[in-house]
Amino acid sequence: MSGYQGPMRVLSGIQPSGGMHLGNYLGAIRKFVDLQHQYDCHFCVVDMHAITVWQDPAKLREQTFHIAASYLAAGVDPKLAAIFHQSAVHAHAELAWIFNCVARLGWVERMTQFKDKAGKDKERASVGLYTYPVLQAADILVYKATHVPVGEDQKQHLELSRDIAGKFNHDYKVESFFPLPEPLIKGPGARIMSLRDGSAKMSKSDPSENACVFLSDDADVIAKKIKKAKTDPESLPSEEAGLEGRAEAANLVGIYAALSGKTNADVLTEFGGQGFGVFKPALADLVVEKIAPIGSELRRLEGDPQYLQQVLTDGAERAAAVADPIVKEVKEIVGFLV
Repeated sequence: MSGYQGPMRVLSGIQPSGGMHLGNYLGAIRKFVDLQHQYDCHFCVVDMHAITVWQDPAKLREQTFHIAASYLAAGVDPKLAAIFHQSAVHAHAELAWIFNCVARLGWVERMTQFKDKAGKDKERASVGLYTYPVLQAADILVYKATHVPVGEDQKQHLELSRDIAGKFNHDYKVESFFPLPEPLIKGPGARIMSLRDGSAKMSKSDPSENACVFLSDDADVIAKKIKKAKTDPESLPSEEAGLEGRAEAANLVGIYAALSGKTNADVLTEFGGQGFGVFKPALADLVVEKIAPIGSELRRLEGDPQYLQQVLTDGAERAAAVADPIVKEVKEIVGFLV
C-alpha cells in the first residue's frame, strides 16, 4: 500500500442486472460475511455501473432491492457493514470525473472487458461503458479502500485503480494520500462455472435455465438443477490430478468443497472411485442445505421494500460520512474552491 497509514477498509459492489446465483454467493457474498468481522466494510449496489448498458428503470429499482436483500439474507449485517446503492453517494461521481482527468487514454484502452462487452459494435457502446474502470477506481478510492475482494476477471481493473492512485499521489505531490489497494482473490469458490458448460463462468444471462442456481430458487428447483448438471461417464478420481481435462467434474467437486468447507482433495478422498449417481445426490443435498434457507430469507426480505429502503438509506449516510470529506480534500488538492 506504499506507505499508506490509514485504516484497513474493504469496498466491493455487485451490479443490479439480474438475479444473484451460487457463483455470486461463493465468489463474493459469502466472503463479505467473513470480511465484515475483519475490516471496515462498504458493500454497494453499483447501479451507476449498471446503466452503462440500457436498463429498464423499474427493473433497475427492483434489482437494486434484490441485491441488497441478497446481502442481508446471506448474512451481511448492516450494523457491521455499510450496505448502500452507489448513486446515493454523490462522491462516487465527483471523484470519477477527477480521475477521468488523471487516468491516461492508453490505460483505459488496454482494459479487455470493454472489448468483451462492446463486441464488434464498439462505436455504438456508451462512453460510460468505456470509462467504467475509472468509475470503479473512484468507487474504491473514494473510501481509501485498502483491500478489494475481486475475481480474476476484475484484477486488471484493480491494477488500473492502483495506477490512478499512484499517479494522483505523484502528480499532486501528496505521497500516500491514496492507498494502492490490494486484491483479495484467494479462497474456495472464487470461480464457479456453469452447470451446463464447465468452461464458462456461471452467469445469470446463460440461456439454459439449468446452468445457474439462483439464491431465490427453492429446494426442489436447486436439487433438480444439480442432478441435471453436465458430467462425463467416468467415476470421480481419488486425486486432484485426475480432474485435469474434466471441467464439469472439477466444477462440481469445487462447489462441494466450497460449501462444505473442505478441500478438493478431501472431497475426492470421500467420493473418489464413485460415479456421479452417488455424488450428485450428495451435492444436491448439500446445496439445498446451504442455499435454500438463504432463498427463503431473501424472499421474505423482498416482501418488505420499506425495510430494504431504510437499510440502503442508512448505509448511504454512513458511506457518505467517509467519502465526502475525502472528496473535499481531493478538491482542495487539485485546486478547486471548496
